[in-house]
Amino acid sequence: MTSRRSFLVKGSLALAGIGLAKQGLSSVGTENGGNIPVVISTWNHGLPANEAAWKVLSKGGHSLDAVEAGVRVPEADPNVITVGKGGIPDAEGKVTLDACIMDEKGRAGCVTYLQHIVHPISVARLVMEKTPHVMLSGKGALKFALENGFKKEKLLTQKRKEEWKKWKKEQNKFSNKINIENVSEDNHDTIGMLAIDKDGRISGACTTSGMGYKMPGRVGDSPIIGAGLFVDGEVGGAVATGSGELVMKTVGTFLVVELMRNGMSPSEACEEAVKRIARKIPDYENHQIGYIALNKKGEYGSFCIQPGFNFAIKNEVKTGMEDAEAWLKKL
Repeated sequence: MTSRRSFLVKGSLALAGIGLAKQGLSSVGTENGGNIPVVISTWNHGLPANEAAWKVLSKGGHSLDAVEAGVRVPEADPNVITVGKGGIPDAEGKVTLDACIMDEKGRAGCVTYLQHIVHPISVARLVMEKTPHVMLSGKGALKFALENGFKKEKLLTQKRKEEWKKWKKEQNKFSNKINIENVSEDNHDTIGMLAIDKDGRISGACTTSGMGYKMPGRVGDSPIIGAGLFVDGEVGGAVATGSGELVMKTVGTFLVVELMRNGMSPSEACEEAVKRIARKIPDYENHQIGYIALNKKGEYGSFCIQPGFNFAIKNEVKTGMEDAEAWLKKL
């Protein structure tokens, strides 16, 4: 099986599901968007996620409802091996989930190391709306979910269990060194989503089962506000995907939004955030990080370390995938 490292270095993914539909422009589009409402999300599992989000946006709904509905699609899909049910387990064979959600007012909710619950994004939203806190973790997050009507479900599918047993047998011991070869080329990582509704309200969501065969207790960037996701209603929002440790060390999505605040376009801001990683973190070239960003005008952009990262876009004039420019390709 082709390793994730070789996959990342090989080059970009083929475009999937490209389609153009002109249905009456709400505003004059530009090369990188400018049409509202709009939803963008990471990787090709963003295509069905965007469709679910668009059902909310096209009816005039709030972007917060749209991003929650959108990312719930891959959370429930056992064929998406990095999100929700069917996600790759940790080194002990446990599927542990992380998620966060944020709206244009700066409200945010997060859960980490959550087990037995298919939709961590919906639990995160309840943390935001029903508690004075931003983040709940582990047993506390599970207790909160069960008290609010969520049901325990088996997240480890038989296929993932068999793969984990094979991996475990081949390991002499688990290394605490991040090893991106632990995951197959089908692992397209986190889904992060950003949406703007017809009233200009921007929200974001991020949800993942994390790095495959990670050390028990490991939490990545996805549920951390300012790392995996950040939204400022006056500016825009950004989400990240890839090796979360690099994003956390550079507070990546907060950086992207602040760069947009200071006048950069979404693409320029994403590129500068990747350059920050390249300047600050040794061995960055052995990892993949992808950023996508959306500003208040509905303009979107992206950038990544390795060729191979793509994202899904849907607005009134476009439905499809776009490849992100890569830093290593520029060098």
